[in-house]
Amino acid sequence: MTTSNPQDLQIERQEGETKGRYVVRLDGAHAEMTWSRAGETMIIIDHTEVPDAMRGRSVGQALVRRAVEDARAEGRSILPLCPFAKAQFSRHPEWQDVLKR
Repeated sequence: MTTSNPQDLQIERQEGETKGRYVVRLDGAHAEMTWSRAGETMIIIDHTEVPDAMRGRSVGQALVRRAVEDARAEGRSILPLCPFAKAQFSRHPEWQDVLKR
């Protein structure tokens, strides 16, 4: 499956009591972004991994976007410790409303 539009990606959310992740599965590979809960109203994005086979398809950006959308819907803020997620926040000023400062 070739996806040119990152909005079309199927992103699965898996959540435990203290940690969670978002996963995209494409062409037998998977990309993920992991996060940890910091209290009731904040998550910390700590790792993003996109395999070489998925590069250039905006999969990593789509994972961060999904976290932003969920944070807005749930009244949470995001602290992006992962360098990739941090870079995405700096490239997307429209996401600043959920950025933990």
